[in-house]
Amino acid sequence: MTNTWLQTLSHVESLIPVLGKLGREQEVKVELAGQPLMSDSVTALMTILDQYPEIDLVKTLELLTDLQSTSIRNTTVDLESLIADKDVESLFSQSVSSTVQIPVVLYGFGRIGRLVARRMCALGHTTPGMKLAAIVVRRAGDKDLKKRASLLKFDSVHGTYDGVVKADEEHSSLLINGQTVKVIYASHPSEVDYESYGINNALLVDNTGMWRDHDGLSVHLKRPGVDRVVLTAPGKQMKNVVYGVNNNDISLDDQIVSAASCTTNAITPILSVLEKEYGIESGHVETVHAYTNDQNLIDNVHKGDRRGRAASLNMVMTETGAAKAVSKAIPSLEGKLSGSAIRVPVINVSIAVLSIRLEKEVTVGQINRLLQSASSAAEFSGQIGFSEEADAVSSDFIGSTQAGVLDSLSTKVRGCQATLYVWYDNEFGYSCQVVRLMEQLAKQALSVANEVDTEPAAA
Repeated sequence: MTNTWLQTLSHVESLIPVLGKLGREQEVKVELAGQPLMSDSVTALMTILDQYPEIDLVKTLELLTDLQSTSIRNTTVDLESLIADKDVESLFSQSVSSTVQIPVVLYGFGRIGRLVARRMCALGHTTPGMKLAAIVVRRAGDKDLKKRASLLKFDSVHGTYDGVVKADEEHSSLLINGQTVKVIYASHPSEVDYESYGINNALLVDNTGMWRDHDGLSVHLKRPGVDRVVLTAPGKQMKNVVYGVNNNDISLDDQIVSAASCTTNAITPILSVLEKEYGIESGHVETVHAYTNDQNLIDNVHKGDRRGRAASLNMVMTETGAAKAVSKAIPSLEGKLSGSAIRVPVINVSIAVLSIRLEKEVTVGQINRLLQSASSAAEFSGQIGFSEEADAVSSDFIGSTQAGVLDSLSTKVRGCQATLYVWYDNEFGYSCQVVRLMEQLAKQALSVANEVDTEPAAA
């Protein structure tokens, strides 16, 4: 066993520089069953590959090395498909190959904004077809830029960022792993002319939550240089998208889309699998949610009544729209789910309790096997995680890249009635979903750009 482990370790160490070069020089992201193979950690790569012992690592290294000699750029490569085809040339007909990158603007740089930046700029990770170009914030004093750099680098929940972050005061920029990201100071979207900063056809991600309807967010689209907008909160008068469930409904006409909420992203993929396999008659979603910045640390006036009470000392009853929002991704569940929430004194990671009545009688084993299979399939591996750990607690799921993780040992079933417990990192897991949605939008934009470039000139 030791020899096998050391052999695998040796193969993985050989993969690291190849994956790094593909990402760095060609903007090619390699995925296995929906999980990105990153070049920043041997241990992380070993953990993923250990789940797929059937993968021939020698053949993998050979194929990825061949991929380096092609002109494929700005795309995602599925490793299983590549191994099955055994021919990198077959990728040419499937990929968007372009030297163009869609600039990304993060409007707001709070919890989600910084984690999206971490995910996009992670060492060894590439986001095909797009590049972080700018961050828009309100100036918070003379030392604002240094503070922004520090908040990105050091995080009380997610630890120190494994990358190089510097503040460039002269050019009002952050240098993240050698990449220049302009910091633009503005109090309102109408104040910014992105083209004046050399930013064109940008994808803007609004992390502020200040505007949640189409009219409010349209202000961004009226600014020079912005093409599309993603809202990192539930939105009105726009498509609410849970990546992995209804992201294929997005068309080029959707200039503004919502990435829904962290809770909606956590529960919708699992509910979609259950609805397809068994049918759901009705249900209730109870969210036990970590406290957030919109609550008071100590008792004070707050527009949300109970949210004005001390967040670090109390369990706080509140509301959630996640249950109703599910139907925007799964229309067949319209009117079938209710929901409520309790904010609790933990700083991150929440759990959703799904109490649902199915159309068929099932067993614990059947539900767990179904969702375990979904968690390893390319369609849902980024969205559905599966835990069999007897000692699992909330902090174990900090940094989880999945939208939600089923606690399989807690699954309860009585006839048609099932109760499931779904852990989710309401910060980082959600941010990973946002980035996946952004990648799809960038790919759409690049496809259009390529079609324009390849159109024959008029006679």
